[in-house]
Amino acid sequence: MYEKEIERLQEIIDGSSRIVFFGGAGVSTESGIPDFRSADGIYHQTYKYSPEQVVSHSFFLRCPEAFYEFYKDKMMLLDAKPNPAHLKLAELEKAGKLSAVVTQNIDGLHQAAGSRRVYELHGSIHRNYCMDCGKFYDADYVKKSEGVPRCTCGGMIKPDVVLYEEGLDEGTIHGAVHAISQADTLIIGGTSLVVYPAAGFIDYFRGRHLVVINKSETGKPVRAELSISAPIGEVLGQIRV
Repeated sequence: MYEKEIERLQEIIDGSSRIVFFGGAGVSTESGIPDFRSADGIYHQTYKYSPEQVVSHSFFLRCPEAFYEFYKDKMMLLDAKPNPAHLKLAELEKAGKLSAVVTQNIDGLHQAAGSRRVYELHGSIHRNYCMDCGKFYDADYVKKSEGVPRCTCGGMIKPDVVLYEEGLDEGTIHGAVHAISQADTLIIGGTSLVVYPAAGFIDYFRGRHLVVINKSETGKPVRAELSISAPIGEVLGQIRV
C-alpha cells in the first residue's frame, strides 16, 4: 500500500538538499499523544470546561487550578517517546538533507529524537517560568507539583506555551518563515492546517516540491505535487537516507 507514493517521495528527498518539514499534532499521535481535532481528539471529549476555553490566557489567569488539572493530565505526557517520523527527520537533518523542522507541537519529541533546528511555533512543555521573577523550571517540576506549581519566590509558574489570546514569538516566526522561504522541498505532515497564523506560513514556500502526508484532508487548500493519506510515521519510516 502506498508503494508508488513512497517511491516518489524517496525520489523527491534524494533530489533535495534544503527540505523543511512543517508538522502538527498528527506527527505525535503515533507516540501516544492525542491530537485535538480528529474524531477521537481532545476537542471531541467532554470536560467541565471546553478545551478551547481551558487553554486560553484569560482562563489560565482566572482559573489556574482547573487549567493545570487539564494541562498536566492531557498535555504533559512526559513518558512519550519519538516515533519513526521524529527519528527519520532527525536522520535527514544529520545527513544534510533537511534544514529545519517547523512544528505546532509542544511535546519536544523532535529534539528528543535528535533534531537540532526546530522552530516550535506554539512553545514547549519543557520550558516553564515564574511569572514574578522569571526563574526557569523544567517539565518534571511542573508535572509533579500539587495543584498550581509555584516558584521558590511564591510566584505562579506559567508554561512557555502559546495559549489562545497570546501571540507567537517573533523570533520563532522569523526563523520559521525564513527556513520555509529558502526550502527546495516542503513536506507538510500530521496537520489539518486550520490553526492560524501557523498554517499561513506555508504560503512563503517558493521551492520545487510540495508534499502532504496526512491521514485526512487539510482544511487549507494545498496544491501538493504529492499527497499521501497515511500515518506519517508509517510513511517516513520507509524512507532511506
